[in-house]
Amino acid sequence: MKWIKDEEFIRGSIPMTKFNIRVLNMAYLSIEEGDNLLDIGAGTGSVSVEAALQGARVWAVEKEREGAELINKNKDKFRANITVIEGQAPEDLPSIKLDKCFIGGSGGRLKEIFDYLQSNLRNKGILCANFITLNNLNKFLELLKLYDYENIEVQLIQASVIDEMGLFRGNNPIFIVKGVKA
Repeated sequence: MKWIKDEEFIRGSIPMTKFNIRVLNMAYLSIEEGDNLLDIGAGTGSVSVEAALQGARVWAVEKEREGAELINKNKDKFRANITVIEGQAPEDLPSIKLDKCFIGGSGGRLKEIFDYLQSNLRNKGILCANFITLNNLNKFLELLKLYDYENIEVQLIQASVIDEMGLFRGNNPIFIVKGVKA
């Protein structure tokens, strides 16, 4: 399997899930051929592209026009089968049965997204999300418990990369959270 490096994606001012975090998310999602994956707050589409190239049918939802345009460009560049939805969660989310869901951004609508997933995420479906703030992390953990998700895992990842001068440049620490719908 070939993982895509960050510099290969078409980028703009929209945030992107970085390589090392993206690979961990893909491992937590356990993408299988034929999975239906919903990527909420898809940004540039890096998670969507990786999942599609692993055989998932992907719906990428992004509220920012620039983000939706970048997802379309990256989808075309990597020949990935992705349905791009420029819209807001949960009102613009598709009425489909999902095997997996990734939340890269919630727009402060986590409770509403969980309500949507009650009907649309299959039992034993995997929900994975990334957070940079403790407040959103805690809200998400409370909702996982409230909605009876199982096998909850949380990791804090802090990565630094060395630049051309030999200095380490730190990226934001990221909380990766996974739960399985009961």
